[in-house]
Amino acid sequence: MKQNNWFDPFYIQSHLSEDELRIQENVREFCEKELKPNVIEMNRKNQFNIDLYPKFGDLGVLGQTLKTHGGSSTSNLAYGLVAYEFEKIDSSYRSSISVQSSLVIHPINEFGTENQKNKYLPELISGRKIGCFGLTESEAGSDPSSMKTTFKEVNDGYIISGSKNWITNAPIADVFIIWALEEKKDYKSIKGFILEKNFKGLKTSQIENKTSLKISPTGQIILDNVLVPKDSLLENTNGWKSVFSCLNKARFGISWGVLGAATECWMIAKEYVENRIMFKKPLASNQLIQKKLSEMQIEINLGLASCLLTAKALDDGKEIINAISILKKNNCQKALDICRDSRDMLGANGLLEEYHVMRHLVNLETVKTYEGAEDIHSLILGKNQTGISSF
Repeated sequence: MKQNNWFDPFYIQSHLSEDELRIQENVREFCEKELKPNVIEMNRKNQFNIDLYPKFGDLGVLGQTLKTHGGSSTSNLAYGLVAYEFEKIDSSYRSSISVQSSLVIHPINEFGTENQKNKYLPELISGRKIGCFGLTESEAGSDPSSMKTTFKEVNDGYIISGSKNWITNAPIADVFIIWALEEKKDYKSIKGFILEKNFKGLKTSQIENKTSLKISPTGQIILDNVLVPKDSLLENTNGWKSVFSCLNKARFGISWGVLGAATECWMIAKEYVENRIMFKKPLASNQLIQKKLSEMQIEINLGLASCLLTAKALDDGKEIINAISILKKNNCQKALDICRDSRDMLGANGLLEEYHVMRHLVNLETVKTYEGAEDIHSLILGKNQTGISSF
């Protein structure tokens, strides 16, 4: 009998190695067992269980592409699959591994000294320490070059002053990657620093009134003349290129993750309309319902195929900056559209917590915004096409 490949029409699974298939299966089982049973309660309480981080470490999903310091040495494709499975449960959980891996472990590994790597990476990869990435400021979101946080060199180190806002993990972090501009220098003088939570003058607060990404601990970092030692500087940073190296790693994971949320909502809607009886027949027998299901299938599989190609290119060491902007812009919007259609297909039930769809929908409003809003990626692509900057 010929296999019905409606779920994977492009045979994406056939492009995965045995290791990648095993990793995806293990992560899926972990997410179903450890995360999904409590996700509604955690979302309702705006609560994140920090004891999950050592479990993430044991699972091998923190800094997983690293070959040293305890990294799992997986492919970037495997990292994408992990993001996909985590975001099926909740965008907050994908954010937790994305920030730790792409925005904390990655810059230390790429731009840090050997001493810094030896000190921080094993703790972060194992999940014994939690990190955050301090770039965004209240008045410097899409324009990070206008940040107000500055540093100046003194005899025994550096003084950093300023504030960061909307920072994932800030309230629970042990390690802070902070980006600052040198005083009285031009905008290219940005540097990265590794700070620790016990540094005098460093304080954090938590944003309590979020209606999206509620499981993720998000907050503000206050830097009041924080003296950091000289060995806290990420010596090998190279201006804004280093910053965007981190952001693009995170955007790659996001592009996979949002398709996980979309897939979950697609499957929820499919099951619902197949079992919901309206006018003495399944709701799925209506042409408009089947049209919506087919559009979900199309967009998710086109997105996954594009993610697969991008992951292969990244693993081959190719430049993927344009692919990243295409994926971040397209997949976030398509995932939102799919979640909205799923909510509509469930009717009033789509508003209930136990169906999960509404939570995915409001979460994706945040994911669409962070790591480069939709219009910013349009401008990046336009600039790279024409060679003319419009911002």
